[in-house]
Amino acid sequence: MAANTQVRPAREETGGPPLRRLGLLLVRRRRIVLALSAVVLVVAAALAAGAVPRLSLARFEAPGSESDRAQIELDRRFGTGSPDLVFLVTARSGTVDDPAVEAEGRELTARVAAQEGVAESASYWTRGRPATLRSEDGKHALIVVRVPGDAGHVRARVLPRLVPEITKGTGLLQVRAGGGEEVFRETVPLARQDFVRAELVIFPLAFVLLWLYQRRAMAALVPILAGVLAMVIGLALLRGVLLFADVSTFALNLTLAMGLGLGIDYCLFVIQRFREETRRGADRAGAVAGAVEHAGRTVLFSGLTVAASLAVLFALPFDFLRSFAYAGIAVVIGGLFAAVIVLPAALASIGGTMLPKRPLPKPAGPERATGFWHALATRVMRRPLLFGGLATAVLLLLASPLLGLRFGAADDRILPLEASSRQTQEVIRESFPAEESDAIQIVSKDRAAGDISQYAATLSCLPGVAQVDSAAGSFADGRRAGDGDTRRFQGQGAWLSVVPSGEALAGDPVRLVAAVRAVEPPFEVLVGGYPAELADYRASVVDRLPLVLALMLGVTFLVLFGMTGSLILPVKASLMNLLSLGVMFGALVWVFQDGNLSGLLGFTPTGTLDPSIPILMLCVAYGLSMDYEVFLLSRIKEEYDRTGDTEQAVATGLQGGAPLITSAGGILALTFAAYATAQVTFVQMLGVGMAVAVLVDATVIRAVLVPSLMRLAGPLNWWPRGRATTPAR
Repeated sequence: MAANTQVRPAREETGGPPLRRLGLLLVRRRRIVLALSAVVLVVAAALAAGAVPRLSLARFEAPGSESDRAQIELDRRFGTGSPDLVFLVTARSGTVDDPAVEAEGRELTARVAAQEGVAESASYWTRGRPATLRSEDGKHALIVVRVPGDAGHVRARVLPRLVPEITKGTGLLQVRAGGGEEVFRETVPLARQDFVRAELVIFPLAFVLLWLYQRRAMAALVPILAGVLAMVIGLALLRGVLLFADVSTFALNLTLAMGLGLGIDYCLFVIQRFREETRRGADRAGAVAGAVEHAGRTVLFSGLTVAASLAVLFALPFDFLRSFAYAGIAVVIGGLFAAVIVLPAALASIGGTMLPKRPLPKPAGPERATGFWHALATRVMRRPLLFGGLATAVLLLLASPLLGLRFGAADDRILPLEASSRQTQEVIRESFPAEESDAIQIVSKDRAAGDISQYAATLSCLPGVAQVDSAAGSFADGRRAGDGDTRRFQGQGAWLSVVPSGEALAGDPVRLVAAVRAVEPPFEVLVGGYPAELADYRASVVDRLPLVLALMLGVTFLVLFGMTGSLILPVKASLMNLLSLGVMFGALVWVFQDGNLSGLLGFTPTGTLDPSIPILMLCVAYGLSMDYEVFLLSRIKEEYDRTGDTEQAVATGLQGGAPLITSAGGILALTFAAYATAQVTFVQMLGVGMAVAVLVDATVIRAVLVPSLMRLAGPLNWWPRGRATTPAR
């Protein structure tokens, strides 16, 4: 064994495949590589530290949509738009109609309007006392505020000054802040706290699990360090992306979660191959070269697969979702650098500390695997229809809640109950008859418009509409209900404010928008406001979902074909991965939409799922599923190229790859599952959904469906290329 722990010059090995030559080069230049890697780490850490504060707070918007154009016209021609912020004003005694309370309310409204960054401020007292801005018990009133600018400017610069100043209140008034911008301003620090707290738990647990699997402290520590390196490089690369694109602050969360998981996964496969090469009798230089040649190739294909799956998010015209593509691809690059460049140089230097303490005997001939996974694969392949059918039935049953999927809007209930903005929104939801701050806004396309009275009256008759305000007055139930504040409707052309009821917003605001757009207007109009923005964003995402799926399946098909030379194996892999994705979405619907386990996890179900997070998880989970598919197929194909026997190749490949895949999958699932204890529901969804997908993929899919389907396909698995001519080793 001593001979295997020394680095030999290996001068005779100057040829061979490119990756093997790379491995030998890394051995010979290991000190230089490690020194340069340390420099890269320091530089990357500096860039990463500078990237984090530059991440933006992107909104869920659909650029170029009807609602987006409506907002532009409202701002340009009327100087108005959707409120960004709401102040809930509560009378400390009496009601908001008391003269003294009204006087302080008007003064407070004017004080809000005078604050830097505020474009508009209006309240119950300045808009002619509409019922939509007064609680039913008379104790509360609303001040609605418009703060123009991008999300980063509003949430990071204006609100931190404005909210503390106004929520001081007055002698007669207590003030609390709410509204969409304040909700998401509170979400960001809570999400960061969730990830920091989770990482503090994950690192020691990952080390323990790795030690139990590797039985060497250094072999457990090195993959974790590689994960850290992947995270740091990923954030550093995002600093470059920020020069030409906006990246959401939530991308930081994905960088931390995927960086550690992929860094550990990739390094485990290289270390495992290094151990196998050593067991076969190779010296340390040859073992490193063999690990880079075989495991390195697999890791490169795996990284390409994950990156390709995330790259399809670029097909969506939303900065929020594109941010995750940038972050995911950057992390993959970091993981590949750590596993294929840094780790081999480290193995050449300290490889002996990665080997089992008890020496393994050198096999006398071609290695034939035996063990639990070999026996399991053999048993499954004896009755492939039975085992494959049962596994498929179980997965379809677990995925069945997906049939009840309903998309909706994320609101303040993504926050914990103790969050200030959520408490504000709860009072508004329970005490006010309508949602003035979430009004649907209709603006004429032309600067000249005709009579709008009949149009406003017709709109006010729609189910879910509490009131319609316009230059012609306010309308409710088809009748004029008062003058209202007609001054705000003066400008070039005409616009109307359709105020929805609280029930309509809590139910299906998209349906209400469709009903408003279906009413025949007396002139050409654009429909905007928050409900319309939600409808347009959801439609844009859902409409492009088939394109996302097609691109995702297409690019991964090409990657797997390039690795295996088979047209059948990529199709089979895609079908199996769709099953694991179905289980993941079934879990999301069952838990987060329907509210099962809400008490245990501590979140409030709304009966719908925001479409953004599931689509993000679709791409991430599909890429990670293909990650394990690449690892397993590479082992099976290598054995098939050596023997030409599909069944033996599957059993031997499963025995060689399944223990590692299961261990790596368990660690990655743990990484995501730690986020199930988060305070923000988005983070919980990511944690639970990804943990379920990884566990199902690393166990049932790989252990049962892969051998059963490959047994049924037989020689067809390798069509059209068939067996490669690889010499036995």
